Amino acid sequence: MAGLRRRLVKRRIRIRRTRGRRVRRALVVLLALLANLVGAAVVAYHLTKIPEPHPETAMQSTVFVDDHGDYLGRRGPVDRQEVPLSQVPRYVQEAVIAAENRSFRTDTGISPKAIARAAWATVSGGDRQGGSTITQQYVKNALLSPEQTLSRKAREALISIKLDRTRSKDEILQGYLNTVYFGRGAAGIQSAARNYFGVDAKDLTVSQGAALASVINIPSYYEKAGSDPKVTAKLVDRWEWVLDAMADSGAITSAQRAGARFPAFRFYPPGDTDGQRQYLIDAAASEAADRLGITEDQLARGGYTVRTTFDLTAQDATAELAADGTDKKTGEKTGKKTGEKTAEAKAAEAKAGGKKQAEVTASGDVRVHTAVVALVPGDGAVRVLYGGADYASQPFNDARDGAVEAGTALEPFSSMKLLAPLTDLTRTAAPTPLRLASAYATAAAHGVYATPYTVAKITRAGRTLYEAHPRTRTAMTRADAGTVAKFLYGRSDAPLATQTGAAGLRTLWQTTYDEHLTLTVALFAEHPAKGKKAALPAPLPYTAGSRSLSVAEGVWSKIVGTAEGHDPAAEPNPGLPTGQTKPILATR
Repeated sequence: MAGLRRRLVKRRIRIRRTRGRRVRRALVVLLALLANLVGAAVVAYHLTKIPEPHPETAMQSTVFVDDHGDYLGRRGPVDRQEVPLSQVPRYVQEAVIAAENRSFRTDTGISPKAIARAAWATVSGGDRQGGSTITQQYVKNALLSPEQTLSRKAREALISIKLDRTRSKDEILQGYLNTVYFGRGAAGIQSAARNYFGVDAKDLTVSQGAALASVINIPSYYEKAGSDPKVTAKLVDRWEWVLDAMADSGAITSAQRAGARFPAFRFYPPGDTDGQRQYLIDAAASEAADRLGITEDQLARGGYTVRTTFDLTAQDATAELAADGTDKKTGEKTGKKTGEKTAEAKAAEAKAGGKKQAEVTASGDVRVHTAVVALVPGDGAVRVLYGGADYASQPFNDARDGAVEAGTALEPFSSMKLLAPLTDLTRTAAPTPLRLASAYATAAAHGVYATPYTVAKITRAGRTLYEAHPRTRTAMTRADAGTVAKFLYGRSDAPLATQTGAAGLRTLWQTTYDEHLTLTVALFAEHPAKGKKAALPAPLPYTAGSRSLSVAEGVWSKIVGTAEGHDPAAEPNPGLPTGQTKPILATR
């Protein structure tokens, strides 16, 4: 035991004697490593050059055209107009800083704290925050390519640090505010102010500036604020979060914070994409992004040209025909004196079992919805997609997404066996107009179902990236398709009329088709929602029958008349009885 103690004592003495030498050696190695790293960073920093902004990033947008190449609309940050920082109110600048990078005025271009905070927010499920500083975002969006690689991220950091050391904070913020994407096709604060609020950047209020700053987080989502209640509610939460931060930092006074009210947004979209065109752009943008395997934000920024299947002339004519004679308060004008019955009124009264006019006329304000779909049988190209009177007041597309009671519109298919994707059609009480039109188009194509599509071709810089090809499959036998044709043609000999069925007086369907075109018109009425009271179904006005017929005939003639001289109605249709060439008209 004595020997063991002596050995332990000697070892402790030796460790104490050599401790300092070992610590010095470790420090030398560590310092050498740090020196090498610092030296490499210094060399990399001096070799790094600040690139010029990418014109494509700042100016490109995606353009949509119709089937004839006529301009339909655009998406993307092409609507851009630079303004000096002096024309952006200080509180708007501070709102963007509060939303995107609160340490911007003091950081060195990168912020380890911001990166850690963003990571924590992701882990904890807190409010989404970017790990990049405003300087880094500007470098990433305007100076570098968007590729996600370690080398590019390292270069982004070096350029951000160098930019911060060689440019003033105001210069960096000005570049950022003039290039950042705000949604609604607006790149830069000036375009965003105009598209969202109809004012110049210099005239933005505190509330408007905070709202725009809040949008930057997820622009393609928040751009629908004002028309989509769910989006609006989420943006209001973020807007309040930004204002609270501004008040805490002294950017605004407590009185300004207390007096802030969420601003009214302009209807989306602004400019020439109001009305009908936005329904078309919504459908085509979603499909184009899916075909390319990218997000709609990436599509908007990508500089693509999307050639759609739509016939803009026919779409505009549909809007005029559908709106003709409409009275928002009473449903539709009849052109008769008060109390005077029209022919349609008398017919409707007779069909209602002799009920008096007052009993079958919608009481109070009634809104009549019209949905129109025109597509090519056997191909699936959608020529007309009329989903509502105006996207600004109703962004929901009745033609593509609306469920309308079918009633006897499905009667021709009731006794036949339908294959996918029409298998459950006859069990669907309220199909979408697009789906019902597809079913009739299948009959027109002798049983061949074609998946509806709205994007014909996508190009960029003259290179074709996508070109549509019909996706078809057999959904009914040729014999069944012929039976549908005979059934419908037998009815078209009689004068056109509104035939009520399981849907009562609430809905009206009308479908016209031949081998080259299928056209479906659907009408339904409702008492609009008021306050907390939800919308309720209402009887259609007596003029619905004549209105439906007018729309169908007008749109049909418009498309046929613009089809490069060919008249579908004059060509043979094998689905018709021998010798018959007229279009088939199905009514309910």
